[in-house]
Amino acid sequence: QVQLVESGGGLVQAGGSLRLSCAASGSRFSINAMAWYRQAPGKQRELVAAITSGGSTNYADAVKGRFTISRDNAKNTVYLQMNNLIPEDTAVYYCNAVTFNIITFRQLEVWGQGTLVTVSA
Repeated sequence: QVQLVESGGGLVQAGGSLRLSCAASGSRFSINAMAWYRQAPGKQRELVAAITSGGSTNYADAVKGRFTISRDNAKNTVYLQMNNLIPEDTAVYYCNAVTFNIITFRQLEVWGQGTLVTVSA
């Protein structure tokens, strides 16, 4: 079973920066794509950024130019650098990974527990 543990959330003023981290742990797995989602109060969960195992990235229009997703494959860790934060970025941020079990050959999508980011005006 793969587990994702997020860290780095918190309270920041508008214009500030935060860096989220998400580390995957477990055995007998590889990771394909990784992504960050967020869910603001009263809204649906939405994709923020995604990155493939080869490093190709994709961003939501709302964060392009401000957020950067990256990953360290050796550490099974994905990062989200968030700059020039605005109050509308306030949400619970969730890490997501598409994993592959090298024993059963089964693909499984895994979610982290979420980390709260609050941006004050």
